[in-house]
Amino acid sequence: MNRIDIIKHIINNLAVVLMSAIAFLFIAYGLAYKSISFIEFNFNILFAVAGVGFTAIMVAGIIFYAFGFKSVYRLIVCFLIFFDISAVVFFVLCATGLITKINSVDALRDYISQTGAWAAVIYIIFSFLQVVLLPVPGSVAVAVGVAMFGPLMCAIYSFIGIVTGSIVAFVIGRWIGYKAVCWIVGKESLDKWLKKLKGKDYLILSLMFLLPLFPDDILCFVAGLSSTTWGFFLVMITVTRAISIFSTAYSFELIPFTTWWGILIWGVLLALVVLAFYLICRYYEKIDNFLKTKFKILKKKR
Repeated sequence: MNRIDIIKHIINNLAVVLMSAIAFLFIAYGLAYKSISFIEFNFNILFAVAGVGFTAIMVAGIIFYAFGFKSVYRLIVCFLIFFDISAVVFFVLCATGLITKINSVDALRDYISQTGAWAAVIYIIFSFLQVVLLPVPGSVAVAVGVAMFGPLMCAIYSFIGIVTGSIVAFVIGRWIGYKAVCWIVGKESLDKWLKKLKGKDYLILSLMFLLPLFPDDILCFVAGLSSTTWGFFLVMITVTRAISIFSTAYSFELIPFTTWWGILIWGVLLALVVLAFYLICRYYEKIDNFLKTKFKILKKKR
């Protein structure tokens, strides 16, 4: 083994050690605030789990690299990068006290309202971060916005923040995601699987964004990695987000869950969604070909 190889091994092992240490330190400092009762009552257990967990990940990374399992080692590095980002976000949420508010409509509304005239800007930024970073349920964010601004302004502010965040997530998936997966599994293997899936993602992604059963924020990153074109994604995300956001915002006032007729309406809507999903899946190829043909025509005209 020459000198360059030795230096390369040292750097790769140090990278795993440093990233594990960074993730553990930020989580440990975040836990130290004991912001919520769960953390306070289980502080010692959570601290020990974090320490043992990241030590195990660090050791596993070093061992897999030493034995030449480069794909597994690279996957561990990617997980550590994600853990580092998540740990920093967790620390900020604990340090600012926001972690005690993100799951409560009233608390989050009061927190944002304290910003006064900047409330709308803060809410748009919050909606943006909801897609890219924060694990906040969309219904909670919309409920806060309806209580603060009313359904119309809430829908507009949410639409601006969420669509912007969706585009950024798509860009990350398109520019970074492909390279990251290539680095892990190899370009040849990735291209082979993407070729098999190519042409089948237009309608499937659209359905997933429309239906509330799928993690549409994560799907923005996935869409960037797929064969979905920029034009289709922009149109699809604009239409599907507008439908979901505006319907959610107005549903809190127009269709209450506390009345028998409100429950009946929601039941009918759910049945219609199931029926539409069945029909679309049955005639998938015809609809998908129609969409692809239309967008190819638009692209040629440009």
